[in-house]
Parts: sequence; C-alpha cells; structure tokens
Amino acid sequence: MSEVTNVRMRINDLRVALAETGVEILKGVSLELQEGKIFALVGESGSGKSVTSMAAMRLLPEALEITSGAVSVGDQDLFELSESNMQTVRGRRVAMIFQNAMTALNPVQTVGQQVAETLRLHTDLRGSALRNRVVQLFNEVGIPDSEQRFDFYPHELSGGQQQRVMIAMALACEPEVLIADEPTTALDVTIQEQVLKLIRELTESRKLAVLLITHDMGVVRNTADEVAVMYQGEIIERADVDDFFHNPKEEYSRRLIDALPDLSHFQSAAVEEPLLQLDDVKIHFPIRKGVLQRVVDHTRAVDGVSLAIGRAETYALVGESGSGKSTLGRAILNLESIAGGRVSFNGKEIQDLGRKEMLPYRKQIQVIFQNPFSSMNPRLSVGEIITEGMISLGLGLNKEERDKRIDELLTRVQLGPEFASRYPHEFSGGQLQRIAIARALAVEPELIICDEPTSALDVSIRAEVLDLLQELQRDFGVSYLFITHDLSIVPSLAHHVGVMQLGKLVEQGTAEQILTRPEHPYTQALLKSVPRIDP
Repeated sequence: MSEVTNVRMRINDLRVALAETGVEILKGVSLELQEGKIFALVGESGSGKSVTSMAAMRLLPEALEITSGAVSVGDQDLFELSESNMQTVRGRRVAMIFQNAMTALNPVQTVGQQVAETLRLHTDLRGSALRNRVVQLFNEVGIPDSEQRFDFYPHELSGGQQQRVMIAMALACEPEVLIADEPTTALDVTIQEQVLKLIRELTESRKLAVLLITHDMGVVRNTADEVAVMYQGEIIERADVDDFFHNPKEEYSRRLIDALPDLSHFQSAAVEEPLLQLDDVKIHFPIRKGVLQRVVDHTRAVDGVSLAIGRAETYALVGESGSGKSTLGRAILNLESIAGGRVSFNGKEIQDLGRKEMLPYRKQIQVIFQNPFSSMNPRLSVGEIITEGMISLGLGLNKEERDKRIDELLTRVQLGPEFASRYPHEFSGGQLQRIAIARALAVEPELIICDEPTSALDVSIRAEVLDLLQELQRDFGVSYLFITHDLSIVPSLAHHVGVMQLGKLVEQGTAEQILTRPEHPYTQALLKSVPRIDP
C-alpha cells in the first residue's frame, strides 16, 4: 500500500439505500484512490459500481439516498458541502467520463463550445485564450486537426473521437480525481486500446487518481494498478492486479476470470453444403449535394463481398464500426437494396424478391439485435412479444399450441414459463437477450443473424449467452452469422471468420487460421489490440 499522503480520494463505509423501502444497495463500501494510479472497480451489472461513483459525486437519483459514510478529496469532506460548493468540486477537483459519449454530449453545440463551457465555469479564460486552451486539450488527447474539430458537432466525429472529447472535457480544469465509468464498452478494440492507453499516459503525466469502472477483465489486466471486486453492493476482494489474476481469493472472482473466452481452443470447421451464399455483393449509398440534391458520388458501404455459411455453422464477421458488417446483415434480410451481386439462400436467389415473396424467408432467416431494450415493444408482455412473430409469419398454430411453444422456448433459454406475463423493463440485459433468442427461435429459422448480441453484456452473462447459442445450434442445427467487433469471443464460437475493412472482406478462413496465422495487416492490428489477461 502506498503512503497515505498520496491518497487523493477516500470513500469510507459508504451506504446507499432505496429511499422508499430502506433496502440497502451499497453495504459499507470503502476504497482509496492514489495519485498516479488506476483503481479498477469490477463486477456485473447491478453490483453497485456506478452507484458508488454517483454517490461519491452526490449525483444519485431521488429514488436512492446515502444513509451513512464519508467521501473526501484531500482534506475536504464532500458530504459536508452545500450543493453550490459541490458544483465547484465537480469538474474542477473530481471529473467524470461517462459510458456513452454520444448521449453525454449536447447534439446542438459544437464539441469545442462544450469543452469551453467547462473552462468558462471554473476558470477566468475568455475569448481567444479560451479557444486556444480547448485546442491545446484536443491536441493532448490526440484529436487530429484540433483547430478544425473545435467547430464540429458530436455526430461529425467517430465514437473514439467523441470519447476523446469527453476526456478533454474531464481534464479541462486539471482535476485531482478522474472517474471513468465503462469508458470503452461501446468502442472497437483498436479504439478501445487507444483510449485506455491515453488514460494510462494522462494518469502518469498528470498524477491523476483514476477510478476505472468496468466489467471487462482484459481491460483491468492491461490498464489498472489495483482492483476491487463488487458483488451485491459489497467489495468482496481487493488486491494488486498481478496478485489478483495469479491468485484470486474469492470464488466469484475466479468465476469472472474463468468466464473469459478461451483463446487456445477452436471449433472444428467441417465443410458443409452452403445454406447462405453471397457472391460479389455491393451496397452503395448516394452522396447528394447542392440545392437540387443531385447525386455526385456513392459511399461504397459494402464493396464486392463473397462468403458462404454452411448448415449448423457459425460464421463470424468481424471489423470496426463503419466497416459494413451490419449493412451486409440487413442486405441478407432484404432490408437494404444491393447495387450488384447475388444473395442465395437454400439455392434460391433472394436479393430481388418483393415483400410478399420474401415472407416465407422471414421465417427461415431471423435476427437478434445488439440492444434488446430498443428491439422490444415496452407495452407488450414477453409472451406477446414472442407470439407476435408466430402470428405475423403465419406459423399455423392455435393459441393453445402457441402458449405451449412459448413455455418450451422460455424454459429452453433458461428463464421459465412464469416470465411470459412480465414486461421488458422487469428484466436485466442478459435476460432480455435470452428473450430475444427465444423470439428468434419461435418461428423455427435455419439462419439467425446475430448483430453484436453480446457487446453490452457482462463477461459472465456473455459466456452464458454464447453457451446457449452453441447448445441451440447443436440441438436444432441452426446456422449463425455472428457480427461482432470483439475478437476474443470468436475462438469458442465460430467455425469460419471473415474480416471486413471499409466495405471489403480483406481476409477469411477458419477461426484457427485467422486468429493464429493472420495474413492481412488489418487483421494483425485487430488481434494485437485485443486485451489479454496473460501475465
């Protein structure tokens, strides 16, 4: 343990409860953040990680209340400050980076104005001096052409650049403590590596004390100095990172580490008769300019992709955001018009089929989306959500048969018939993704397109969902097109892998080939960026 004088923030015996019922959410959390060190707080959704950070910043919603404990920055007890004094602490002494930069940034203000606003509140900088300071911060966090980017709106920046703007905003007033709440969850592995490297460098150069909240054990292993594991509102284990990964003391900690994908075992890739075949598929979006919005060029979102997926096989399509993976998935579903090439399913070309002709194929090709919250109607019960597809796609079952099928499906995805009457808001993200799988299976498909279905899930829940998908493949012979930017999950799941970059399929082969002997420089760069837990 470092000298006590190096402690920048101390949280002592923090307890938070539901205001209405008094049920404890945090049960005596204590931790210390030291200068120049990154302290990782890990655990699954609902364990209390984000509640800890929000309570420390005194930003809890009205439904929650702090019942006891103390939080201090230096010698200052934050719980004794008035709200107006607390506002001078937030941003100046303690800053925060949120999980989703796009929702945290104001869409109607330029990114430069938003960072300048923080400086205007806490410093005397004005005019050109203010702008120059923002540009200097943008340079520090690695935003290219920072002078021009000052006048960009959030939607004009990539996800990685948006997160860099959030970091610049957090660092603007040179805080002593930085709280980073899942800062890389939605980012590609290469962008994630850049952002984490930046946080590491800034921690050392600015002597920051950083609280990194995450559920990604690979990120912890590569970034943090110390780690604490939260479970049901309590810190159950705390250790230096090396000690933790070599010798975790708690069974729950061991489960979190063991849930990480095994990068040494691969699926055997049998050559099967193709169920789905793509030949030279192109998808172009028009670029329009001028008053008359004439087409001046095209964005080649998908540029000549050919691949085949066999029966009972998983084909992983990997690449960064914007590479064309999801666009290709929509084209297979006939939700996106193609500019050239062929899409064949069961030997029949489907790319030019009309809505009515496509209907039988809607049963055979289903989809599981990335965000189960936004892909379900909140006004329908789980039973109604699953029934909807069976009725609209004409499965030909009466109500009694449909109810029986719902009970079987919910049991199959390890939930149970009693969940059919509940509504989406009553479930966790992992449970909702299981319901999405049940909905896809309801119409007995031959192919399921899985569009980033595990990117928002905790590591142990992700492992459960992947195991479930494989079990269903073995039992029902269903094929998967698994779209992902997370290469770490590929070995245990996929038989074949295709790597997309800027609309092109730059490399494809068996999972073992691609992950152990990649030939293309882009594939090599992607693999190099995957956080690993090896010593």
